[in-house]
Amino acid sequence: MLLLKKIMILFLILIGIVALSAFLFLRHPQFGKAPSGERLQRILKSPHYKNGRFDNLNPTPQLAEDTSMPEVMFRFLFGKSPNKIPQQAFKFEKTDLKSLDPNENVFIWMGHSSYFLQIDGKKILVDPVFSGNASPISFTAKAFEGTDLYTSNDFPELDYLIITHDHWDHLDYETVKKLRPKVKHVITGLGTAEHLEFWNYDPKKIIELDWKESADLGSGFKVYCEPARHFSGRGLKRDQAIWASFVFETPNQRVYIGGDSGYDDHFKKIGEKYRSFDLAILENGQYNKDWRYIHMMPGENIKAMEDLNAKRLIPVHNSKFALATHPWKEPHEKIMEFNIENKRILTPKIGEKTNYLNDDENYDQWWKSY
Repeated sequence: MLLLKKIMILFLILIGIVALSAFLFLRHPQFGKAPSGERLQRILKSPHYKNGRFDNLNPTPQLAEDTSMPEVMFRFLFGKSPNKIPQQAFKFEKTDLKSLDPNENVFIWMGHSSYFLQIDGKKILVDPVFSGNASPISFTAKAFEGTDLYTSNDFPELDYLIITHDHWDHLDYETVKKLRPKVKHVITGLGTAEHLEFWNYDPKKIIELDWKESADLGSGFKVYCEPARHFSGRGLKRDQAIWASFVFETPNQRVYIGGDSGYDDHFKKIGEKYRSFDLAILENGQYNKDWRYIHMMPGENIKAMEDLNAKRLIPVHNSKFALATHPWKEPHEKIMEFNIENKRILTPKIGEKTNYLNDDENYDQWWKSY
């Protein structure tokens, strides 16, 4: 009886230690901060915030009807996932961002959904993650060897930092903290700015938009916030900040920044609204039939390109982190396979300067070399 009592005491102490550790861990600044004050009041008035959370335009279960969380976790942890991670380190060359001709229109991919755009003289960085992993735990979701080419020191002064939503593989605490002195303005979805202000970003420099809202940036430049089909959250409570796509419009061109999104009719509606895009940047990877409503399955990104009336597509959300179980190069293979109409799909290497308006430029299927 005495032994049992001691075991129970030790067990309770252990539970207490685990609970305290979890509590302290979740209080780390990297988890950000829930919306409060005037921002919370604005969120509560949003037509897209219902029953205590932001919601998608159409019903969107995070897991498909023919699966369950235990099944998904079992397959993820114990299922066979051959070639999910490259067998050798990548050997990419990075472009010197500080020496770019300011008159060039260029796209430079930094792996996954991080990329740099120079559009009609404006320097834009989207969803930068340069800390080596896409998780609150440093030894998980690690970047593939050879993909972390860029650091905050490599960037010139940025006109706009665009954050599409607050997931770890799109909003990285260490990266945006180091970039802060170089950022003139931030563009993000409603609610996400609470994290950034918590991390000492100046509220006056943040443009925070709900779906269907826009901002005039001056001199013929505008940004529009449009829907996506996804979710948000960095901690235990989800969907307190909106996930978004953005339309960046200049006096000469229009670019669609897709963020994360499952396929839905919002692409068609956006295409009808803006009529055409010079470039669409859409996700291509980290898909799984178990979560097919919140990430596009192979081929759906081509359909989205058609819906948007986009002249060109650059597929991202791949080649840096293994957040799904498919082989790492499968997204590239599939998009080539499904491009039966030979649409203008650009597949640059990480770090490669891409003159995306030059339709005479060809791109190697570089993934075949690995």
